Amino acid sequence: MPDHARSDHPAVQAQLDRLWRLSPGADILGLERITTLLARLGDPQQHLPPVFHVAGTNGKGSTCAFLRAAIEASGQSVHVYSSPHLVRFNERIRLNGHLIGDEALASVLEEVLVHAEGIGASFFEVTTAAAFLCFARTPASAAIIEVGLGGRLDATNVLPPPAVCGIAALGIDHEAFLGPKLAGIAREKAGIAKRGTPLVTMDYARPLREAIAEVAAAAGAPVFARGQAWSSASARYAVTYEDEQGQLTLPRPSLTGGHQSRNLALAVAMLRHQQAVLIPGEAMKRAASGAQWPARMQLLAPGPLTANLPKMTQCWLDGAHNPSAATPIARTMAGWRVEGATALVLGMLANKEAGPVLEKLGGMVDLIVTVPVPDHACHPPESLASHARALGLTAFTASDPAHALTTIAQRLENPAHVLIAGSLYLAGQVLSQNDEAPQ
Repeated sequence: MPDHARSDHPAVQAQLDRLWRLSPGADILGLERITTLLARLGDPQQHLPPVFHVAGTNGKGSTCAFLRAAIEASGQSVHVYSSPHLVRFNERIRLNGHLIGDEALASVLEEVLVHAEGIGASFFEVTTAAAFLCFARTPASAAIIEVGLGGRLDATNVLPPPAVCGIAALGIDHEAFLGPKLAGIAREKAGIAKRGTPLVTMDYARPLREAIAEVAAAAGAPVFARGQAWSSASARYAVTYEDEQGQLTLPRPSLTGGHQSRNLALAVAMLRHQQAVLIPGEAMKRAASGAQWPARMQLLAPGPLTANLPKMTQCWLDGAHNPSAATPIARTMAGWRVEGATALVLGMLANKEAGPVLEKLGGMVDLIVTVPVPDHACHPPESLASHARALGLTAFTASDPAHALTTIAQRLENPAHVLIAGSLYLAGQVLSQNDEAPQ
């Protein structure tokens, strides 16, 4: 499923249009094109500050957010490369804590595209090369780089040995590229392992642990797994982390959901199992409350879009688009049931399996309204609604999120909670319409 990007800045849009003309227009994996492109650019990946490289099916973005918050809380500067963007393409490249400016973005895209002629580089490969070029030219204490898809053949995997690698939660996603078996997906994610670089992981079922250990051993990377090298436990107000260096008590993260405590602990484990960037424990504690990651159980502020709901209704936004992402969200929603009626606005890409997501989230709500995902091949809203009705759920369709929220206000009397979910691309539309673009 290709990325889509638009910009209000004419110079940026000109380069995005050029990128679309040159790129194959589809997801492709492999390191040959990105290697060739980076070589033409002088191999900027060889000149980055210490890198924190993060893979995973779910939670890698949140883990990156906690890493960034901790490094910045220590008084040090950090670059971040992440995907996809929600509202503005600039969100993918953060330099020393700030989104790349339009003029700088237009310039670096133009430079990369000149060197990309004839390679057939993909949208993501060009973006990755642009980020590496920016990071190599701008001093910082560290760089956080999120894997795009998989790991072994992801464009970011041309990096020399980072300071540390991490793997967040694993689940079934991108089956066309990574296969339908979790063990195979674990091997692909573990493909970011590098000789001598600590590989910090969550705790997984035994077949997944063994798959990761096998790949890491072949790469010469030591593995530090939750439940073996480190542990964490969540209480009502605190997260207790422990490894051979001792115990650290952190506040519960400000990001909503029990799963975020595990993502916080993974970030702490990555920080404590590397030696390139010194981060004191106090900075890790401040990261718990300082991390921000849009569209991950984000409570929307009053705005043009949420004005379609009664004033006392809380409207939440999450990009959950697969069963493993929907599971912790459903746990959070279960607590909403005692507070009043709840509704779900759902839009999903055509290459995602809608049934399991509907089953997990649908049972937590009184009403579902299905919507299209703008500018992307998606499940038709009527098809999603029919599937929901077949599960015994009450479902309607709407043309867009604003229409969906109006429908909910008309059908439910004073709903307590509304969740909009199913796609990060849908989340981007919601944030844009509610004037909450990431900064």
